[in-house]
Amino acid sequence: MLLVVMRLCARMPLAALHFFGAGLGWLVYGLSPTYRHRCRENLLNSGVCADEQTYRKTLHSAIAESGKSVTELCRVWFGRDDEIAHLVSCEDWPVVDDAQRAGKGIIFLTPHLGCFEISALYGSQRLPLTVLYRPPKRAALETIMRAGRARGQTKLAQANLNGVRMLYKALRRGEAVGILPDQAPGVGEGEWADFFGQPAYTMTLVSRLQAATGAAVIMAFAERRPHGRGYHLHLGAVAADPLTPAALNHAVESVVRTCPAQYLWGYNRYKTPAGAAPPPVAA
Repeated sequence: MLLVVMRLCARMPLAALHFFGAGLGWLVYGLSPTYRHRCRENLLNSGVCADEQTYRKTLHSAIAESGKSVTELCRVWFGRDDEIAHLVSCEDWPVVDDAQRAGKGIIFLTPHLGCFEISALYGSQRLPLTVLYRPPKRAALETIMRAGRARGQTKLAQANLNGVRMLYKALRRGEAVGILPDQAPGVGEGEWADFFGQPAYTMTLVSRLQAATGAAVIMAFAERRPHGRGYHLHLGAVAADPLTPAALNHAVESVVRTCPAQYLWGYNRYKTPAGAAPPPVAA
């Protein structure tokens, strides 16, 4: 039923989906004390806002943007393939061309910033792309997710041993892979590193992939334009080598600071995975 509704909503203008999404964002913020507290605390503690007025303005925008990230999935996942080219503008693609000319595989890092889903779809229309994902707990939601994401030249790799092997193989073929660098990994798959001044359990996968394959690393961020006018895809090479968890978090921080209102501050980034040792206590 949900899949049918999403396919129907895909026919709506993006501006309308964003309008309803902004309302959804405020509804969730109002109904969930846990989510509300996390949004406030994560943004406040990040230090990206210079003063109280900027903090409140950014928070209000972020609440609406988080809702847009949900409703826009209807159009992004189930709109026509030819619409992607019209929705997305990108002036930075030469960064990708340079990496391909060097004969390297590419690791695209797409944080929880802007419309990270459309970044992958745009890329997969231009080159083979294997995307790592964590299946939702409900099987019905995974069916919808796979239907929306497995388009173009996209291959989906679950966040398990077989999925990681798919990433290595793709990079060794000179292809591209996509990873959410600020997704909290499972126990044994990360280490503690500061993220906006707080310890966050951070994946080591990116540094392992980079070391084993010599892949180029590119940060990707699809910024929402106002009034549903589409997205602007920003791409930038990440120079840190090796890309340690600390360097990875620093790279994510840098891109988030360019557009903090479109970051998912309500994401539980600072959780301790089950079975993991707690973060070290500062001396």
